[in-house]
Amino acid sequence: MNAMNQPQGPLIDARNVAVSFKVEGGTVEAVRDVSFAVWPGKTTALVGESGSGKSVTARAVMRLLSKRASVSERTRILYGGKDMAHLSSREMRRLRGNRIAMIFQEPMSSLNPVYTVGAQIAEGLMLHQKLGRREAWARAVELLEEVQIPDPAARVNQYPHQLSGGQRQRVMIAMALANRPDVLIADEPTTALDVTVQAQILHLIDDLKKKYGMGVILITHDLTVVRQFADFVHVMQHGEVREEGPTEAIFSAPKHPYTRRLLASEPRGQADPAQVRPETVLKGEGVRVQFTLRKGGFFKGTYHPLVAVDGLSLDLKRGETLGLVGESGSGKTTFGQALIRLIRNDGGRITFDGDRIEAKDRKAMRPYRSRMQIVFQDPFSSMNPRMSVRQVIEEGLIVNGIGRTSAERFARVQQALRDAGLPDTISHRFPHEFSGGQRQRIAIARAIALEPEFILLDEPTSALDLSVQAQIIELLRTLQREKGLSYLFISHDLKVVRALCHRVMVMQHGKIVEEGPVDQVLVDPKTDYTRRLVRAAFEIAA
Repeated sequence: MNAMNQPQGPLIDARNVAVSFKVEGGTVEAVRDVSFAVWPGKTTALVGESGSGKSVTARAVMRLLSKRASVSERTRILYGGKDMAHLSSREMRRLRGNRIAMIFQEPMSSLNPVYTVGAQIAEGLMLHQKLGRREAWARAVELLEEVQIPDPAARVNQYPHQLSGGQRQRVMIAMALANRPDVLIADEPTTALDVTVQAQILHLIDDLKKKYGMGVILITHDLTVVRQFADFVHVMQHGEVREEGPTEAIFSAPKHPYTRRLLASEPRGQADPAQVRPETVLKGEGVRVQFTLRKGGFFKGTYHPLVAVDGLSLDLKRGETLGLVGESGSGKTTFGQALIRLIRNDGGRITFDGDRIEAKDRKAMRPYRSRMQIVFQDPFSSMNPRMSVRQVIEEGLIVNGIGRTSAERFARVQQALRDAGLPDTISHRFPHEFSGGQRQRIAIARAIALEPEFILLDEPTSALDLSVQAQIIELLRTLQREKGLSYLFISHDLKVVRALCHRVMVMQHGKIVEEGPVDQVLVDPKTDYTRRLVRAAFEIAA
């Protein structure tokens, strides 16, 4: 089946899409009577806050809903004129990844951790295009190059955990585009990408869309992306479409109050310098981290070193937020994790609250763990899927001996959920039952429940819509003001960095190329690299 044989009609015609989920105590209507069409060479955007039903709608199209989900009998999703509900499982497998492809929101939980990225890309090529292994492997290298992954011949032999978050997302995009699908469903495709690569990837998808007549369903909370790349927009809230129409009409004259509120949302304000105290909470001096990359085939492979963090230093004061920015793969997350001893450093000194910790083993680091916490970039892969929200947050309290009774710990769990902008009634539910943005807030609740002195925030707002970003920024400010917290804030979103951070360090290829107060670096950057980042974030986006 190939919908490209019917260029006159829509590739996908979805009518009255309604999905409900069985939960403890009743049923949740996640999507209610949503209708939309996807046309050849056009992009249809589904926008809205986390939990609005965008991703559930996309999964309904792909028939990838969980067993708890129930699709209404009135729902009709036509592809090439045929109702996809009537296709057999075998026919759907032929469509998925071939004629209809999807880029998922969280790459780490979508990629198989025991296979190299090259093997995972080649698998789809061999299955759908019947390519031989060698030919599929060569094509995998080409695809990695097409999505701007550096040194693709080496990266093709790496495993997902060896890539940065942005690089993993680009691998997902390469897999989705491998078979030149008729329809591409892009669920937050640039969430993990830095501003410069974000534009490159979106232009790549846009060029392929025009070249091959591909229809795109773009699911995002980034209104800047929607305005630049979408042809039609459907604004969703609480599972319903509040407003729909051509992109320019929606942005120039929004009619629904919810649409107007979304368009007005953007990170605002700036960090308060008065709360920074002179004592140092975390210090790194000449920190170095090196990995070994493998190139070539199984029998003729060669190894060469990759210096991810090249002799970096920082001095974080109590009550201060230090931003660490740069493109994906620049070494930001590696540097942050080395500072809190989650990965081994190959050189340098690390001091936490006056204590040298760079040589401490796992057991010796245990007393420090409740005092230093991390919010990971990919919330789903950092949570045990078999644990309820209560268990996820309470686990750290139990391990660190916080809370004398179960009731006392549960009260702290509920308070942490409220502080993170979530209802305290969700503690019995499981991570897979939440949207990406909601899962990120659960991860933040887990960190603040321990009341640490320092938190490493690794892209904590990347999965959140603009209005929730503002809430999280305000939450982090409040916690910092009340508890004297220090943050190392890793991000590619310079708008959020400007609103939250006191100082900023710019990384490129494992080195610090510029640092200073936020206003100084973002307003008057000294290096070409920083100027390019600032221009991509503020001028092009505007």
